[in-house]
Amino acid sequence: MGACLGVCSVLSCVSCLCGSAPCLLCGCCPSTKNSTITRLCFTLFLFLGTLVSIIMIVPGVEAELHKLPGFCEGGTSVLGTNGKVNCKSFLGHKSVYRMCFATAAFFFLFALMMVCVRSSKDPRASIQNGFWFFKFLILIGITVGAFYIPDGPFTSVWFYFGVVGSFLFILIQLILLIDFAHSWSQIWLHNADEGNAKSWYAALFFFTFLFYAVSIAAVVLLYVYYTKTDGCTENKALISLNLIFCVVVSVLSILPKIQDAQPHSGLLQASVITLYTMFITWSALANVPNKYCNPTLLVRVENNSTATVANGEQLTQWWDAPSIVGLVIFVLCTLFISIRSSDHAQVNKMMLTEESPAMLSGDNAGLDDGVHQAYDNEQDGVSYNYTFFHICLLLASLYIMMTLTNWYRPDEHQQKLTSPWTAVWVKIASSWAGLLLYVWTLIAPVVLPDRDFG
Repeated sequence: MGACLGVCSVLSCVSCLCGSAPCLLCGCCPSTKNSTITRLCFTLFLFLGTLVSIIMIVPGVEAELHKLPGFCEGGTSVLGTNGKVNCKSFLGHKSVYRMCFATAAFFFLFALMMVCVRSSKDPRASIQNGFWFFKFLILIGITVGAFYIPDGPFTSVWFYFGVVGSFLFILIQLILLIDFAHSWSQIWLHNADEGNAKSWYAALFFFTFLFYAVSIAAVVLLYVYYTKTDGCTENKALISLNLIFCVVVSVLSILPKIQDAQPHSGLLQASVITLYTMFITWSALANVPNKYCNPTLLVRVENNSTATVANGEQLTQWWDAPSIVGLVIFVLCTLFISIRSSDHAQVNKMMLTEESPAMLSGDNAGLDDGVHQAYDNEQDGVSYNYTFFHICLLLASLYIMMTLTNWYRPDEHQQKLTSPWTAVWVKIASSWAGLLLYVWTLIAPVVLPDRDFG
């Protein structure tokens, strides 16, 4: 909470926060589209909520959260459990859930408000593109209210909201990753055709080899650390299946029929998808609730802590390598959603980010006279679907909630945090869905030759 209020003083220094997005640059940045500035501002709110959540699970801060009025007073009774909940064992978990609930509720509110907005002439567009100080106050108000939500069934119910939202956001990540891989390959192959072909092909070979090498190393390490010769059948099956699937899609990407339909298809895209699939597999195995097959589970589940405070109480250590990598991917994907549209029309249709008539006509009024400002590029039509954008940020809030808490949840007695099989299967299912989506991008031009997949 202190972090939120501290940032408020910084934001208040920008005099145009009560106005529209065009004045947010205040003459100090290059001319930029109004729609881009708006998306960046909303993304900043999401990052602010993420930062506050991270601060709240830092051991030293987490130890002080029980001092918040009404937040953790002598334990809390929960319906369906015997005795009292050890509230201090769940301080970081409770804080992250409530902070991310606030950001999710904030974006859900704006998703409802912005339904069917077609252009900046709609009165609601001025709300979307301005009044940032009041939006910030609304977010703080929802956050303060969220911290007074009684425990009860809130954590259990919100966990399943987080599971569904995270699965959908992982799919969005996969769509963006596949689009990025195809765009990357097309641009470099085009550059090779333009000149200095040896250098561009060498660069393509280097990154393809690098991604496959890292993926193979990851498979070896997963077998070493997450399987045993006398058990861990589930882990062996999951690693082996995803390895086989990655080999299949790699071979598929260079088949002659695929190459004829998609000359730019190749092993670079397949190597990127393979590497991401291995990351998802690693993340899933890190949630297997069997400490014999999951070395990262040893202290977090059995002792519920790896950090001890001065008075002997124990606090949960949330950070692990999959969570850190997931956080980095989360930041990159949300920035990608906010800053640019895809180079492929099919992805723009899927993500509801098609270029508006104003953008297609090249209306760059803000570039006139060399004035540094944001210009309205949505007078004839919005350049992105406002509601869908807010839904993406809502899903991102749920994803970061699950990532920061390692997908853990209180056990049935509300006495310790455990990692459920639900987390494992959601992540594995998302990896399979991503592989299927990539396969479809390869075979669609072959099975539907009359359609334009450019």
